[in-house]
Amino acid sequence: MMANEIVMNITKRESRLALVENGQVAELHLERKGERGIVGNIYKGRVIKVLPGMQAAFVDIGLPRAAFLYVGDIHHHVHDLDFMVNGEEHEEHEEGEDSIPEGISDQIPSYTPIEDLIQEGEDILVQISKEPLGSKGARITSHISIPGRHLVFMPTVDHVGISRRIENEIERQRLKDVISQIKPNSCGIIVRTVSEHESQEKLQADLVFLQGSWERILEKEKRVPAPYLIYEDMDLCLRGVRDLFTENVSRLVLDSREHYYKILEFIDTFMPALKPHVELYEGDEPIFDYFGIEMELNKALGRKVWLKSGGYINIDFTEALVAIDVNTGRFVGKRNLQETILKTNLEAAREIAYQLRLRNIGGIIIVDFIDMDRPTDRDKVFNALQEALRKDKQKTNILKISELGLVQMTRKRTRESLTRTLCEQCPYCEGKGFLKSQMTVCYEILRGIARELADEYSECLRVTANPEVLKLLFEQENNQLEEIQRKHNTKIVLNPDPNMVQEQYEITNC
Repeated sequence: MMANEIVMNITKRESRLALVENGQVAELHLERKGERGIVGNIYKGRVIKVLPGMQAAFVDIGLPRAAFLYVGDIHHHVHDLDFMVNGEEHEEHEEGEDSIPEGISDQIPSYTPIEDLIQEGEDILVQISKEPLGSKGARITSHISIPGRHLVFMPTVDHVGISRRIENEIERQRLKDVISQIKPNSCGIIVRTVSEHESQEKLQADLVFLQGSWERILEKEKRVPAPYLIYEDMDLCLRGVRDLFTENVSRLVLDSREHYYKILEFIDTFMPALKPHVELYEGDEPIFDYFGIEMELNKALGRKVWLKSGGYINIDFTEALVAIDVNTGRFVGKRNLQETILKTNLEAAREIAYQLRLRNIGGIIIVDFIDMDRPTDRDKVFNALQEALRKDKQKTNILKISELGLVQMTRKRTRESLTRTLCEQCPYCEGKGFLKSQMTVCYEILRGIARELADEYSECLRVTANPEVLKLLFEQENNQLEEIQRKHNTKIVLNPDPNMVQEQYEITNC
């Protein structure tokens, strides 16, 4: 088995991080100067609008768009939250950037209406739980969490959680016992995966550091006016070290000498045993090219993904959901049609799980597998998809494959997908993904000429359009152009403009 690696490409304007698992790029993270991610940041905000009908509020935290606060994410509901946590055994919380165990805030019953909890003009301490996505503002919570190397400290929730990636029951119980001894009253602690087999001293040192951070946050809150950024999470470089650099990673390679020493200093404090595994890359070839990551990055932006068997999947983004379609492509199989379909779907299930993680696709996802007649085949594909998703840190919910071969699923989304981060909507097709054909534009031009001449007589009309469109118009529809000129006693001049795209044209008087 090939070793796992972290590769960082850092410049003054942009930082990129790739997590490589068994020789394959598993995760890609990007951060640009002036566009830093804000999940985890803590603000002193001011409530600007309370919406009783939605049981939510909008809070000004100093960003261009107001942030959204749901009633279940308000600290006053700590009693209800504690009930939900203790009542539903949320110990299998997977570490992440959320302020409270996964999914709890959405399940909290609203015993107290939001209008009785907060009022317009009130100041409130909140944390970003989801980045602004598209036209939506950030989602925030007042259940604060501060992540450390080994623990996540939650000062507003009395709860202990153990990462579900720690599977050994004896080790899970040992960690619970350790935390019960060091945990202050009326606060919560999530034990992260890297804490497995760590000593009580290390966990306590991490907790003391996090408590100190919380005290400084509270002190600052008293001094500053709202809206104000009180606490900013680490940059991508240190965040990657904190969250991804574990004993399972054989080395961390980066190409910035400044950040190399910065990381060594951080590691000296929190994980000195991993210091020998940090390397400074000094080659002439760009680091992402040297490790083959640049090529994978470009592939991750494509619509079509080929499978090794010759089949392929198409990934399409819509406003409401992501649609993934599975096709056999060039794969014809060796035995019969059912075996060919099953093999393609099984391979696609693994590739889909990989692409969701690589591209950071979230929200509602519909997968259209090739139709399978046998229920046993559908079960095999469903189980393969579930198994492949186990590596994913983000929470997923999957419904069984329908008889039509459709899988409905959701994947937790806290930041924009790779495509939305690196790309922008095409200004020509406006996101449709299609352009009108040259022949379609030709007929539009002919109808446009007829419209112009019907409104008023003109001795001469100039048609300006893309050269290829006008070439087709002249070659295919020259007879119709001549007929229009004779009928209306007018002259039509074709004016090719290479700067015009295929769909553009202009009809003016000469």
